[in-house]
Amino acid sequence: MRAWTSFIERADGVAEVRPEILRSWELSGTVSPDVRQAPLADEAETAAYFQGSPLQIAVERVEEDLRKTAEDGDLVLAVTDSQTRVLWTYGGRVMRRKAESVNFVPAGRWDEASVGTNALAISMRTGEPAMVFSAEHYAPIVHNWVCWAAPLHDPVSGEQIGVIDLSTTWDRTHPIGLATARVLARLIEGAMPHSRQWRSSSGLAPSEPGLTLSVLGTAEAWLDGQRLLLNRRQTEILAVLCLHPEGLSLERLHAMVYGDQAVTVSTLKAEVSHLRAALGGQLASRPYRLMMPVQTDVEDVLALLGRGDVRGAVLAYGGDLLPGTNAPELAELGEYLAVSMREALLADPDPAAVLRYGELAPYDTEVVERCLAALGERDHPAKPLLKGRLAAAGR
Repeated sequence: MRAWTSFIERADGVAEVRPEILRSWELSGTVSPDVRQAPLADEAETAAYFQGSPLQIAVERVEEDLRKTAEDGDLVLAVTDSQTRVLWTYGGRVMRRKAESVNFVPAGRWDEASVGTNALAISMRTGEPAMVFSAEHYAPIVHNWVCWAAPLHDPVSGEQIGVIDLSTTWDRTHPIGLATARVLARLIEGAMPHSRQWRSSSGLAPSEPGLTLSVLGTAEAWLDGQRLLLNRRQTEILAVLCLHPEGLSLERLHAMVYGDQAVTVSTLKAEVSHLRAALGGQLASRPYRLMMPVQTDVEDVLALLGRGDVRGAVLAYGGDLLPGTNAPELAELGEYLAVSMREALLADPDPAAVLRYGELAPYDTEVVERCLAALGERDHPAKPLLKGRLAAAGR
């Protein structure tokens, strides 16, 4: 408090303050120390921005874990956009009331120019995790708070698109607070639209030329930035051809797509003809082969697993390969991918990767138990979330 008072009064004696705090105080000079609440942006516009965004999709997917963290620690959690505008919050009973009293709510503006030094603003500006304790905050309205924040990145572009913040009263500070913020940031990033399929679902077409195909989870295909409207069978044929760039004879393609189903070769030819038209003629015959550059999420996951990057593979794995497909080639590959992912996690149970995997396979408790066993007695911020996964699965 003495250092803060000295700074506000422009006196000497602020050398004891951490450099990042002093720099933030200097950037907060336009804010009155008497500010009572953070200013609010337009609430309707904020809600419209958040709705359907990658951040909203991610928060919805992991909301149970976020809420449990807030309730267990009597914290208030917040997710912001790149302007440090709060998009979502959830608080324990005590902190919820405190947060509302200072507009730590959706549409609240918590950048340094609006409300002065805080962890959200520092983390957003520097791109690094940040902690601000008590009177390190510029505004006295949060001098009885401690805040930990970590940046959130778009998993496709790597761009920082916001922060997650955990706040509570200063007397409840904990040495793993910053580590918990980092874990929750990774959890949200892992649940964010990260594959090309999810990226395009947010309204952004792939920028790569050629064909981009996502089949892990929900299927989407794009050609030179334009989405292709294909039926289920055409998507399966396209997926098989993507996996066999060398080309396939009519007989082999029929076997891989239909197996022993009573489907005529003429039916396959008709589907291929429609697919060729959708691809602008870029599908050769004798053998059947795609004639443009191809990128698939299946290849991305396999490459990451091959490099031993288990966390990256889990982030790129959008779900089962075309769930419910009866194309033998795709069903076999889907099973291979699912088993490979699971075995990789059992061998290297990285907590952030296991939490993300739990969103896709909530009843696979063995992976969660292996992760907890690997952590042993160590104090780790992911432990409560992992135990919550087991509880939700009835273990």
